[in-house]
Amino acid sequence: MEASELEALALELDLDEVAVDDVRAALADRAITVGETEDAEEPDAAAAAEEAAWTADAAPVLTDSLQLFLQDVGRHKLLTAAEEVTLAKRVERGDKAAKERMINANLRLVVSIAKKYRGHGVPFLDLIQDGVIGLNRAVEKFDWRKGYKFSTYATWWIRQACQRAISNQGATIRVPVHVQERQQKLARARQRLEVKLEREPTIEELAKETGLKESHVEEALSTADASVSLNQSVGSDGDGELGDLFADRSAVDPADEADETLQRLEVRRAVEALQEPDRRVLELRFGFAGEQWTLEAIGKELGLTRERVRQIESRALTRLQHQLKDVVHAGGDDVHLAA
Repeated sequence: MEASELEALALELDLDEVAVDDVRAALADRAITVGETEDAEEPDAAAAAEEAAWTADAAPVLTDSLQLFLQDVGRHKLLTAAEEVTLAKRVERGDKAAKERMINANLRLVVSIAKKYRGHGVPFLDLIQDGVIGLNRAVEKFDWRKGYKFSTYATWWIRQACQRAISNQGATIRVPVHVQERQQKLARARQRLEVKLEREPTIEELAKETGLKESHVEEALSTADASVSLNQSVGSDGDGELGDLFADRSAVDPADEADETLQRLEVRRAVEALQEPDRRVLELRFGFAGEQWTLEAIGKELGLTRERVRQIESRALTRLQHQLKDVVHAGGDDVHLAA
């Protein structure tokens, strides 16, 4: 099992350091070893390589703010193992200066790791910033008594922070971290196989090379990495937008809306053609002027009994039925326009 797979699991389940250690112990009990992620560099070697190629590799394409940050990073010297232990002890006692020095001395490591996550939709400087957050957490949680190097321990936290940034910010549709890990693993395998086979590798060949199931390979390769803007120009003249081609299922059909408007106008004309008190009763009963009135309220307004108002309403609706057979249906206490 690769360390990256364990990291992906920890991210998906939001496991803390203690839980991850428990998982490692459980795997060890079952004789399952957790090895380094394929193509992963030793943290110190990565930092040294970063320092050696600092100006030649980065300077030509960097923004001003990123260039200034990298120049500042280069001023801080790496720590020896003894210095890491000394500073870690001081951090435990709440020494903020020691914490700051440990962070500054390992910023090269952040940059080295963040570079490997470029091209996933998150700006490089943002990746570095998230990586620094992970580094800060590593400084706070580092236990020097366990005997391992701080850079080895911090690498996990920095990777976790970068992966979470990509997961949350890198795509319009969130891709699970474990799928992103498989995509990265498959990308490396594909490059090797293309050189070796001098052609595009098949799903079966990729699965064999990576040790993944074919279904997992297909899932990772079929996951969409890119999003398309609905405002993207379309058409030969570019005078339209992609969003114009998608129907709004909640919108009313313009033809239906026009038919309903015409039907309402016909009903209104027919009602206005009625004699009094038929016209007045229908206007009040069905809210032509606003709120619908009850039979009792209409009776008080016109000086009629409730029963007399009901009789007038029934007579008026019958007359309307004859005039507008295809438009109006009388039923109960309501009027329904035909579709």
